[in-house]
Amino acid sequence: MKKVYHLEGVKYMPKSATKAAQNVFYLARMEAATCNDRLASREGASEEIGIDRTRLARIELGSLTPYPEEVLLMSEAYGAPQLANHYCSACCPLGKETIPPCELLQLDRLTVKVLDAMRGASFIQDAMLDVTGDGKVMPEEVPKLERVRESLEEMEQASMALRLWIEKHVK
Repeated sequence: MKKVYHLEGVKYMPKSATKAAQNVFYLARMEAATCNDRLASREGASEEIGIDRTRLARIELGSLTPYPEEVLLMSEAYGAPQLANHYCSACCPLGKETIPPCELLQLDRLTVKVLDAMRGASFIQDAMLDVTGDGKVMPEEVPKLERVRESLEEMEQASMALRLWIEKHVK
């Protein structure tokens, strides 16, 4: 819900940044602004986090990739741990190859995701014992190992999502 301000008897609502409307850094700042009015403007946010206002604007508009240190500052100031995951999985050249993207889910959806991923644990255990029991990986066992890798990725993503939720909501 947007705040309505009164200026000499005239109601007005602050403009939303239409060009930055889908940018994760902008969205995190706007969500944080519901608890901290200074974050409602780039000027106030830049003072709060110590990033130049113009640089913050370029980050939110997507024309500039933030430095990791800036992401950490925004993440802390906005109470948005998901920004670090976004940076690592979408902006960092190394992270793009190794870190799966993770969204901040509602607790009910998150619970289902975690429990579903945990179903794979018994499969992983059984498959690893079957495949490695003789100390060799045979060509016909490779598809089973691929399914193990997929199950591990699902568990990793569910674990990361749960960790993000806890960081955001349990203080």
